[in-house]
Amino acid sequence: MNDKPDFRKLYHPASFNAWQYIALVGIVMSLGAQLILSLISHPQPAGFHWLYVCWAGLFVVGTLSNFFSKPPTGHHHH
Repeated sequence: MNDKPDFRKLYHPASFNAWQYIALVGIVMSLGAQLILSLISHPQPAGFHWLYVCWAGLFVVGTLSNFFSKPPTGHHHH
């Protein structure tokens, strides 16, 4: 048994859990919204930067959940 942590859970989307994936999509969508707002010369809403803090927090919680959850024990498909 390999007890080494799988660091791909930090950066490889195929190894993400649902929380990490939601956070990643949220960051990308927020960046897209920020780009669109700057392209149309529209001011950002007050507190827009807090979205990034929330997405980063969700990613950290998801990562901790991903690292400390045990893989399902059952039959394996190959």
